[in-house]
Amino acid sequence: MIYHHLIAVTLAFFLDLLLGDPPNWPHPVKWIGKMISRLDQAFNRGAYKKRNGLLMVLIILTVVVVITGLTAYFAYRIHPLAGILWESVIIATTIAQKGLKQAGIDVYQPLNERDLPQARLKLSYIVGRDTADLDESEIVRGTVETVSENTSDGVTAPLFWAAIGGAPLAMMYRAINTCDSMVGYKNDKYGQFGWASAKLDDIVNWIPSRLTGFLMLLSSKSTYHGFLGRWKILINDAKKHPSPNSGWCEAGVAAILGVQLGGLNMYKGIASDRARMGVPLVPLEAVHIQKTITIMHRTSFLFLLMLWLGGLTLVFTNSWL
Repeated sequence: MIYHHLIAVTLAFFLDLLLGDPPNWPHPVKWIGKMISRLDQAFNRGAYKKRNGLLMVLIILTVVVVITGLTAYFAYRIHPLAGILWESVIIATTIAQKGLKQAGIDVYQPLNERDLPQARLKLSYIVGRDTADLDESEIVRGTVETVSENTSDGVTAPLFWAAIGGAPLAMMYRAINTCDSMVGYKNDKYGQFGWASAKLDDIVNWIPSRLTGFLMLLSSKSTYHGFLGRWKILINDAKKHPSPNSGWCEAGVAAILGVQLGGLNMYKGIASDRARMGVPLVPLEAVHIQKTITIMHRTSFLFLLMLWLGGLTLVFTNSWL
């Protein structure tokens, strides 16, 4: 069965690279988002918001995993090839490598043409921070941070869970991640209700984010730091991020590029000073967006190879037991 999952993961990887998420096609995340919105309206009230938030996540995960599991089961009953193809399509919807690249390019192109207003607008589509007054280096920082962080959230983490449990676990991951992105905020409205979503997201990203940060260092050379120097920055700076997982990718990219990420962000006029990661050997420039996209591609491909190596090792080990 692990061979089926790995083949489906590989097909999904390249299917996403080729097609991405066409905007007019049906997408499971849109349906998950609608479920979250309805349950948010129904459950986010009263004195037991933390319990209700956990119940919301459990309902969504049950629906998602059961539907995905049943469809995969019946597809495999028809024929193993049908099962693999169906799983690959479902897993591809959980990956966002092409979309992540396009989001970065959408900011890079107007920056390269010195059109800062358009670059700020495109950045506002992919970050939560205020972008109206950002200069070029801050626009670049926001884009680099987003692409690097989502290398794990949007690519390697769903691949990791898909390799373990096929389409059902890939969709489980994406459902948890979507819950966190919609309700996992530390504010008056969602501080209690979104607690379970945020904690589950931390748990399912713990291993993939650290593997991804390490593979970033392996996949990309740096003009500014040797491997040990990059490793030291990764280990020391990743833990500075307010998220227990996001810092691993951001610190990895900062170490490779010789730049510093983190700093002062504004959210609806409220300042948030994020810890600095990396050593600022060179200023952030538009070209660093392209370089970060390259790191994302190389890391994702190396992650896929690692999954195959791990799967084959497991099969070979079991055959000798």
